[in-house]
Amino acid sequence: MKRFDSDEGQTPLSHEEMQGLKKQFIKTHAELDMAEQENIFKARLWCDVQKSNEILNESFVRKLHLQMFSDVWSWAGAYRHSDKNLGVAHHQISTQLQNLLEDTKYWIEHEVYSADETAARFHHRLVSIHPFSNGNGRHARLMTDLLCEIVLGVEIFSWGIHTEDARQKYLHALREADERRYLALVEFVRS
Repeated sequence: MKRFDSDEGQTPLSHEEMQGLKKQFIKTHAELDMAEQENIFKARLWCDVQKSNEILNESFVRKLHLQMFSDVWSWAGAYRHSDKNLGVAHHQISTQLQNLLEDTKYWIEHEVYSADETAARFHHRLVSIHPFSNGNGRHARLMTDLLCEIVLGVEIFSWGIHTEDARQKYLHALREADERRYLALVEFVRS
C-alpha cells in the first residue's frame, strides 16, 4: 500500500482512502501533487464557464471538489467517512456545511461583515469543517475565490503569495481564527 508523508496542516489518508487512488503509477508525494494540480487546473477552467450565483449550496460544494480531484481520487466529491485529526465529526459534515452556507447568505444579505471578512470567515469555517478526505484547503480557497468573484463582486484573494513563509503564516492565521480572532486571516488573504 502506498503512503505519502503529510506536511504540517495536511491530513493523513487512511488505507481505505489510499485505495481510491486512480493513477497507480503515482509513487511519490511530488507525483501526487502534480496529478492533483493538473486536475485542479481543469476545474478552474470548468469554473470559468459555470459563473453561477448558486455556489452557496451543498451540491455545488461537492461538485467543485469532484471537478478538482476526480481524475486522481475515486472518492472525489464525497464526504469523508471517518474522523480526522481536524474537522468536525464525519456524521456532522452535512449539517455543519449547511449551517455555514446559510450563515454566509445571512452575512451577505445583512452586510454583517465587510466583503473581505465575510470571505475570510467563510474560508475558515469551510476548512474547519474539513468535509473531504483530501484537498480541503485547496477546495476552500477556490470556493472562497468564487464567493469573492461571483457573489461578493470583489477581487479574489492573493492568499499570501507575496509573503515569505506563506504556508506558516496561513496556518497561523487559521489558528487565530479558531480562537475567533480573524484579523490575521483577513490581512493574510490580501497580502
